[in-house]
Amino acid sequence: MGSTYLSLHYHIVFSTKERRPLIKDSWRPKMHEYLGGTARGLCGIPECIGGVADHVHLLVGLKATHCLADFVRELKKASSVWATDHHDRYFQWQEGYAAFTVSQTHRDPLKSYIAGQEQHHRTLNFMDELKQLLARNGVEYDPKYFV
Repeated sequence: MGSTYLSLHYHIVFSTKERRPLIKDSWRPKMHEYLGGTARGLCGIPECIGGVADHVHLLVGLKATHCLADFVRELKKASSVWATDHHDRYFQWQEGYAAFTVSQTHRDPLKSYIAGQEQHHRTLNFMDELKQLLARNGVEYDPKYFV
């Protein structure tokens, strides 16, 4: 085979520091746009970005040369600086993140899920959602981080 063919798509989730509701309705769409622009600036492909006051979800396509940890670190760093400069001088992201690989057949349903975050979180809090995502993806976790 003379070429390399890839389909590397990730569902990335991270929350605000202490899961505080820092991302206000008035500027949440701008935060999502900024995250998308930053992902593009890092040579990723933002496919869908959404979230609520205390966390964000991103579906992004990455290249084989990307290091996921570096990509997320730069994404969080840039968006945190942007948020503190323009909207909330105390804004911070929580340490860590969750990331899951996504197959082609699951991308469209995931886009709908991300787009429906506001409605989804009327009945489910972020911590319960994250536990469900981890379980669904077979990821073990330490319950002490869910207090």
